[in-house]
Amino acid sequence: MDEFGLYPREEPFDPLGVMLFKALQVISLMFFIVLLAVSPDSKDGKIDSKAEFIITMDWPDSHPDDLDLFVQDPVGNIVWYRHREAGFLTLDRDDRGGGNDFVVVNGRKIPSPIREEIVTVRGIVPGEYTVNVSHFQATTAQPVEATVKVQKLNPTAQVIFDDKLTLDHTGEEKTALRFSLDAEGKVIDVQHRQKSLLETFHNERNNGADLDPKTRVRMPRRE
Repeated sequence: MDEFGLYPREEPFDPLGVMLFKALQVISLMFFIVLLAVSPDSKDGKIDSKAEFIITMDWPDSHPDDLDLFVQDPVGNIVWYRHREAGFLTLDRDDRGGGNDFVVVNGRKIPSPIREEIVTVRGIVPGEYTVNVSHFQATTAQPVEATVKVQKLNPTAQVIFDDKLTLDHTGEEKTALRFSLDAEGKVIDVQHRQKSLLETFHNERNNGADLDPKTRVRMPRRE
């Protein structure tokens, strides 16, 4: 039956072709390894972020009290839970404490133990920034310790402030720090002098209007 070509025939052995094929395999493998090894030049501590500074305030996990972070920029913009964007300031996370702090998983609300508020500074305005913490609601009748941290992100990550403060009653407000920037965004001064930001809103009410000082919209009670 072989004379009819029904069985496969062995091709003549070509050593040169085999060597060329093996060489091509080796070159392809080396090229692939080089591609894996090549990566963009990076430096330790380099941060690729749109934010210039990040300000965080946290307190003990699962704590029922509600603390709030207030930040004011050099031109008077104030970011807080009723005004989450002001100038280059953005309140990225508002934490309600035990009042309404949940995450939704598969359609179910699950209590979140994390107690943290985050403000980002997305542009440079030279001058003084004020970072305050307010005790919005005290439910335990016990002092609560909050940690405030300010990090400069560009060109490399740098912690410029990391300290604790204690609040013990509803309505208490404390200044964690006041830091100043030059035109290039370099921190040139850090102070701890107290300054009330809530007083700004009280002054608006005394002038006959319960208004947000930036949006000029009447401020409803927080639910």
